[in-house]
Amino acid sequence: MRPLNIVLFGVGNVGSTLIRQILADKQHFHEAGIDLKIPVIANSRLAFFEKENLHSSWETDLGSFGFPYELEDILKYVKDKDYKNLVAVDATASNNFVDNYQRLVEAGFHIVAANKVANSLPFEVYKNFRETLKEHKKQFLYETNVGAGLPIIQTLQGLHQAGEKITRVRGVFSGSLSYIFNTFSEEDKTFAEVLDEAQLKGFTEPDPRVDLSGKDVGRKLLILARELNLRKDLSEVQIQDLVPAHLNGTTSLAHFRKNQEHLNPDFQELKKSLKEDEVLRHVGELDLVKQELQVKLVKEKKASAFGNLKHADASFEIYTESYGEQPIVIQGAGAGAAVTARGVLSDLIKLAQNLKNEDSTQKTEQRLSL
Repeated sequence: MRPLNIVLFGVGNVGSTLIRQILADKQHFHEAGIDLKIPVIANSRLAFFEKENLHSSWETDLGSFGFPYELEDILKYVKDKDYKNLVAVDATASNNFVDNYQRLVEAGFHIVAANKVANSLPFEVYKNFRETLKEHKKQFLYETNVGAGLPIIQTLQGLHQAGEKITRVRGVFSGSLSYIFNTFSEEDKTFAEVLDEAQLKGFTEPDPRVDLSGKDVGRKLLILARELNLRKDLSEVQIQDLVPAHLNGTTSLAHFRKNQEHLNPDFQELKKSLKEDEVLRHVGELDLVKQELQVKLVKEKKASAFGNLKHADASFEIYTESYGEQPIVIQGAGAGAAVTARGVLSDLIKLAQNLKNEDSTQKTEQRLSL
């Protein structure tokens, strides 16, 4: 049983939950022939090296024995220890950490990422990184980039690889915006009140304008488009920004919070315009025929898959030539540390199995050549 040696970057909600899941299910993985080890954990300031298995005291250990580091310190450590089957897990939300991916791959790492930045970089950078992966025979897995723990990317990849012609993908991509519009459409509350509630429950970013801008949904839509070989950039995604100009990102967060009730009149008018059987939903739509990507607020029938959504659930409709007007629907929790960490863990298991299969193939080829 060859171990998969994980260097975890980012120990916030997702990263810390991932560690707990690995420690809790270690026996289960062993029985399946998979040994997940975490010799290095790092946040933005400190790194902690664990010579043996990581323990439940890891958080205290990081605070007590962690040290300021550079990436080269970690690369030297794993090289000196001669760790095999290295994988860097990016559980950060950093725009800058992806700059390290090239160096990590060149140093022998596979990459598993919850961070979606790498897959939404300018197309030439995106393409060059994939060429680097191919050159070094390394894998890059990122199922949680879209839909948290839902199997959206792997479903699209499977259909595309099988030659299925995908014509359209629609989805409620954002768990936070799902919660906001599910609640606003059904309850007698102002939009500002619902936004406050979503913030208190931890559904939105610290600055909710990040969610309301639609840019995060735009990135997810772009990732799916690129999986289907569309050569697109984020600037080509048509995004409806739900924040008026006088409250947008050029003003302070404090100013926005003080004046967020200014959002109420427009959203109240939208709510009044709804028919008895309609609700508001925030959707991303990829039209493969027109090669258009749109993020917008729409009216949906309550009886539809999107109209039926509750809490912070996400839902995706995949239209294909074979399925016709009846889409494939994937629906479930679209946000949350537990489901996202479990999705990262699923990618790690998939990577471990891929490496085992490669080993078996190589051994068979060696025997045949004798």
